[in-house]
Amino acid sequence: MMKRLLPFVLLAGAISPFACAAPSALPLDDRQALIEALLERMTLEEKIGQLRLISIGGDMPRERIVEEIAAGRIGATFNSVTRADNRLMQEAALRSRLGIPIFFAYDVIHGHRTIFPISLALASSWDLEAIALSGRVSAIEASADGLDLTFAPMVDITRDPRWGRTSEGFGEDPYLVSQIAGTLVRAYQGQRLSAADSVMASVKHFALYGAVEGGRDYNVVDMSPQRMHQGYLPPYRAAVEAGAGGVMVALNTVNGVPASANRWLLRDLLRDEWGFRGLNISDHGAIDELLRHGVAEDGRSAARLAIEAGIDLSMHDSLYLQELPGLVASGEVPMALIDQAAGRVLAAKYDLGLFHDPYLRIGKATDDPAEVNAESRLHREAARRVARDSLVLLENRQRTLPLRKDARVALVGPLADSHVDMLGSWSAAGVAEQTVTLRQGLEQAVGDGGRIIHARGANVTDDAQMIEYLNFLNWDRPEVIQDPRPAREMIDEAVRAAREADVVVAAVGEARGMSHESSSRTSLALPASQQALLEALVATGKPLVVVLMNGRPLQLGWIKEHADAVLETWFAGTEGGHAIADVLYGVHNPSGKLPISFPRSVGQIPIYYNHPRLGRPYVEGRPGNYTSQYFEEPNGALYPFGYGLSYTEFELSKPRLSQRKLNRGQPLEVSVTVENSGTRTGATVVQLYLQDLVGSSVRPVKELKRFEKVMLAPGEARVVRFVLVEDDLKFHDVRLDYVAEPGEFEVQLGLDSQAVLSERFELL
Repeated sequence: MMKRLLPFVLLAGAISPFACAAPSALPLDDRQALIEALLERMTLEEKIGQLRLISIGGDMPRERIVEEIAAGRIGATFNSVTRADNRLMQEAALRSRLGIPIFFAYDVIHGHRTIFPISLALASSWDLEAIALSGRVSAIEASADGLDLTFAPMVDITRDPRWGRTSEGFGEDPYLVSQIAGTLVRAYQGQRLSAADSVMASVKHFALYGAVEGGRDYNVVDMSPQRMHQGYLPPYRAAVEAGAGGVMVALNTVNGVPASANRWLLRDLLRDEWGFRGLNISDHGAIDELLRHGVAEDGRSAARLAIEAGIDLSMHDSLYLQELPGLVASGEVPMALIDQAAGRVLAAKYDLGLFHDPYLRIGKATDDPAEVNAESRLHREAARRVARDSLVLLENRQRTLPLRKDARVALVGPLADSHVDMLGSWSAAGVAEQTVTLRQGLEQAVGDGGRIIHARGANVTDDAQMIEYLNFLNWDRPEVIQDPRPAREMIDEAVRAAREADVVVAAVGEARGMSHESSSRTSLALPASQQALLEALVATGKPLVVVLMNGRPLQLGWIKEHADAVLETWFAGTEGGHAIADVLYGVHNPSGKLPISFPRSVGQIPIYYNHPRLGRPYVEGRPGNYTSQYFEEPNGALYPFGYGLSYTEFELSKPRLSQRKLNRGQPLEVSVTVENSGTRTGATVVQLYLQDLVGSSVRPVKELKRFEKVMLAPGEARVVRFVLVEDDLKFHDVRLDYVAEPGEFEVQLGLDSQAVLSERFELL
């Protein structure tokens, strides 16, 4: 079959220079041939131009960016989210000497214009279909704004909730996060990456960013290779194996070498061992930061280290532009490295369909939306469905919930009527005013005879320094607005509201900026202003429902002891207020489960369910002397991984195994009967954990291997079957060989990671 040749393309009255400058037309339908032909015709400066990813609205004015694009000195941009703006820049790219299109990127983390719950909340759903729905809607909306690539999913394993970016990831477990990573990559990229409604996924942050020391952002990571392979690397690999087109490289060091200069990480592991053939993208300004890390003495050496390590696309710095020409001329950087990197950028553009149609996602000006923030562009029904499934019921004493629709409800707390905080961190193009607050949700849900009595009760915090920090990047429109009244006056108003009501709903937690990049915390306690409010409400004697809004586990010991019900809602997105009201009034039965352990206090950190076994473990109920413990308070998580209540009750049978002796290569079927023994239809998550009882190196106390979400009517029972294979028994030994060692294993089934029933089998 004859290959189709790249045609002349009309561009704003001009002809594409693709064919003009070339002795022969370029083969459009042969990816590799097209890339090789372009590289042969490109100058060194044009190749280096392809390696630049420039931020719109940063240090370079838009007019200057258009000039740079037309000169062939920019390969991609980010932070431009309207078709009209992107069309202008694409036209400039097609006016360049070779007419190579650019692509447009953005942080679409948990929604684009419709904001879904934050990533940690998505993980709380344990529902891969719901998570896929959020990703597919995000891709549809982002591509409709002319975007080609998202810096997502963020799959960093998080075991220290002090880290501000805990909100952006999916929790502490490598298996759960890996399942979500693959799901979202496939949802973003669709059936064909070149489809108009697909966007390229760039998984981040490679690697180990969630393990920064002390939970302090941008800090160092020093970790044994065995531990990183076993507990931290699997989600990145899952995203790569799902076909992620890009990888964003982390800002932290990995065992003494910054990730963006780490040849072992980016070449030996990612490309040679895992077979990744996509695009490596630096994080914001990371190449320039190699000087401050102290591994580069100047910009020249920083650029050399980055290109040698394998950074293809340099985000928001000019070192590649400034230094690579001289490095190539001197022979310090071979042209082959430049061709490799530029070739990968061209390949990404080809895979995105941009060589066939540079306006694939931008479309025609006549089809642009009249209003980019139009209500008709939102997917509210999907957002509400996903948000409801992400809520986790932590406490419900004496069936305080669900509320009666004819009840008088005192709604108090600084987050009860906050639009912007409902969005959560990294809310892309979401508009705060389009969110449904908890107050709006309750007022629309209340029935005849019911009443919502609202009082603010407190500010998020009265710490002036904290307020200044949270508003620093939003000085023109501060996010955290203080009520100027004295704290006592606001509390008294809330107490009066409580005394008029049948039940109190208190919306407390964090402003969204408290769980964000660079927002690491030394304390997980509620700010003092909110704690004082809760204490005053408890003193009224009215039933207290605490609705938490936060982006990380908080220290909830006092709340657990004093509140009648506790609902973890995270930051629930555009339809958050409706979703929370659906659960509070029983329209929807909560089914969320925690994807991360909640510590009793900050002193327990790190605390995670799949920790290694110890020679002197603490055992609940036994004398604690000379065991691994903290003696001031009970040991173990306040709320364990996988935990979450329902308005109904579920019972599990003892697990049944298809055999007790397992030959290599032979599958093992594990079955369990789950029954809804309560009075309401509801869903729960059946969780299968595995413990390797004896290994050549210390193994975890348990590891999640399978899960299934099951919906059951009252009295209904269902047999859930899981199949384990030999790979599920494997781990990286001290030589980093991936092995399944013979011996005894324990299968544990439960509705959380702590309360389990078990059986054993032996691998022969």
